[in-house]
Amino acid sequence: MQQVLIFTTILAPIVTAMVQVVKQTVTLPNNVLPILSLVVGLGIGSVAFPFTEMDLVLRLWAGAFAGLGGTGLYELVAKREGTSK
Repeated sequence: MQQVLIFTTILAPIVTAMVQVVKQTVTLPNNVLPILSLVVGLGIGSVAFPFTEMDLVLRLWAGAFAGLGGTGLYELVAKREGTSK
């Protein structure tokens, strides 16, 4: 479990950046963004086999956690900035 959490920490900023690239490129409704983030996290987690010796299932879990966590973190920061203005 510790490996999954460490890998999630590494993947979270990458997934968040990729979701932001997609958001800037394609107009999407806001309610689709968590699903998009989950899919991007799963994709990045699955193709990250050269960087880790973890099993595919563990990499997918880390990608899912990174995707959902990255979305939650971004939305938390965005809402906080919006309310402070």
